[in-house]
Amino acid sequence: MTSTHQIIAGFLPLLDSALLVAAKEKGFAAEHEIELTLVRERSWATIRDRLAVSHFDVAHILAPMPIACNLGLTAPAPRMIVPMALGLGGNAVTVSADLWSEMAEYGAEPDLDARSSGLALRQVIHRHKGERLRFGVVHPYSGHNYELRYWLSASGIDPDEDVEIGILPPPDMADALTSGIIDGYCAGEPWNTLGVLHNRAHLATVKAAIWKSSPEKVLGVNSRWADGHPEALAALLQALYTASLWCADTRNHEELANLLSKPAYVDRPPESLLPALTGVLDIGGSETMSIKDFFVPNAKAATFPWKSHALWFYTQMVRWGHIGHTAERQQIANDTYRPDIYRGALRALSVAMPAASSKVEGALRSETPVGSSGALTLGPDGFFDGGLFDPDDIDSYIASQAHP
Repeated sequence: MTSTHQIIAGFLPLLDSALLVAAKEKGFAAEHEIELTLVRERSWATIRDRLAVSHFDVAHILAPMPIACNLGLTAPAPRMIVPMALGLGGNAVTVSADLWSEMAEYGAEPDLDARSSGLALRQVIHRHKGERLRFGVVHPYSGHNYELRYWLSASGIDPDEDVEIGILPPPDMADALTSGIIDGYCAGEPWNTLGVLHNRAHLATVKAAIWKSSPEKVLGVNSRWADGHPEALAALLQALYTASLWCADTRNHEELANLLSKPAYVDRPPESLLPALTGVLDIGGSETMSIKDFFVPNAKAATFPWKSHALWFYTQMVRWGHIGHTAERQQIANDTYRPDIYRGALRALSVAMPAASSKVEGALRSETPVGSSGALTLGPDGFFDGGLFDPDDIDSYIASQAHP
């Protein structure tokens, strides 16, 4: 077979690059007549910049970053679209052994419960009033930053006054924790597992507890390239969806961990990747815990680019002072995620898809079959504090979430 579409994709060495890696290594891209070139980068800023100058056609990218680019919050800023998510969940909040020990004194349990760990952290901060703890995130416009801030704020902690939040590349997080530069971090895998295994760290909570069924990385696409190559983009989405099915199959987890461990990809031992794939994580203190839906490559419409996800990220940009709210900016965020392209590409595969493009985040308290056939199950979704996000009432939500 002769490949007809040449596509260059950037990625960072993280477990949630799995769909791109599997699409290339398992031949799903080639089956859809794609010659897929994967280029590893070290920082999200470099991913953004190389998309802007068309070195990359598409990229594994932070879910809020394309919105930030389209809002003019970063430079250079390519106009981007998001026609697909690359999975749900996959990150955690990791703290030093000393901080965890103090949190445990105030009732934090090794169950990764976001509420109890957040309340315990608030007590520790109160004890050390005037001596702010330091947390690392990978980028200002990242799910890590916004979900960490949501967790802190809902726990009675002001993210701008009570703690310091700084930016670090994911591979530097654990060493920064060990050296005392930071007290905790929010990052994707395998950097939490590696922190626990080699840096005496402890998991405080996970993304899947803070905001259930939420996206972590997405496929960011240079919109100029998308406009000029609709057939190639559709073929890529089909290949990635097929890869998501393969990644979700538990029988393939060991092979996937071995693929990701290669020097060209994550370049870490398979045993540091398997925990997140299986959902049985090392949490610290030689303890492990089985975490439901820690990383979801395919189930629950995991690859669907919900507009409600985009709009929630937009509200957090407003909440934390990254941008002022206007109807025009809201529309830009809404238009960044493109379920219409997703539907058009995957209809040929007879994929069960949501009929709606947005949903009330937090409305589904349990797993719920949707659609006339019930072939698709969604939920539970939503936030650990019981909050609801209605994408049809942005103004009220922004008012209710005003910075403390």
